[in-house]
Amino acid sequence: MAYTPQFYPGSTSVGINRRKHMSGNVEKLRDIPEADVVAIMGHRAPGADYSSTHPPLKEMGEPDCPVRQIVEPTAGAAAGDRIRYSQWTDSMYFAPSIPYFRSYWGAINCKGCDPGTLSGRQIIEARERDIENYTKTQYDSEMTDVALCSMRGCTVHGHSLRLEENGMQFDMLARTEMGEDGNVYAVKDQVGIPLDKKINLGKPMSEAEAKKRTTIFRFDGVPMGGKVGAREFDEAIEMTHHMWERRSKWGYRPE
Repeated sequence: MAYTPQFYPGSTSVGINRRKHMSGNVEKLRDIPEADVVAIMGHRAPGADYSSTHPPLKEMGEPDCPVRQIVEPTAGAAAGDRIRYSQWTDSMYFAPSIPYFRSYWGAINCKGCDPGTLSGRQIIEARERDIENYTKTQYDSEMTDVALCSMRGCTVHGHSLRLEENGMQFDMLARTEMGEDGNVYAVKDQVGIPLDKKINLGKPMSEAEAKKRTTIFRFDGVPMGGKVGAREFDEAIEMTHHMWERRSKWGYRPE
């Protein structure tokens, strides 16, 4: 029987969504053109050649290494691409993904990437053509709501602030805007440089849809500790309590 990894415990919708993100089994909701994703990332002009830091691996004469023989390089590594990044800011107000789970998704599903998690943003670095593919996957899938999530390479603040009246996450550099047609448009790249044209990112999720797909525990959504007055803890917090008790009392050595 094929082995199915168990990535995360719990029976709540949040636990289920966290397992989906970590496994990479996420639903595709939109299809943003590759050229638009490249423009928002801002590292190269759409259609331009990839810059490289070394010749293609086939031309380099690699050392006789068994690991290199076993592990097939990514397309970007094989071509010698430079390292580039995409960085996301996800609202605490029920954004589908939260920083650690973008990192878990990257570490588990994206070959040759380097994910990093901070309090209000999440970054993934990889070879340029690889990170473009990984970024498009995030943009197109249920990991991203275009009103509650945005790419921000700098001036990332906004994840913990109240939403604007139109439901958009605050952005000091105003990289996205809500159109009169109800669609969200990117007007600047991830570091705030104006784009040549507005890019239609599609319609945002409703609040109910965002709450259904989110990976964040909140007291006004799915609380980790159960409803106040009826504390039925999720399996995830029971496991965390168990680990904390063993660490605190016995240093993980109950014997």
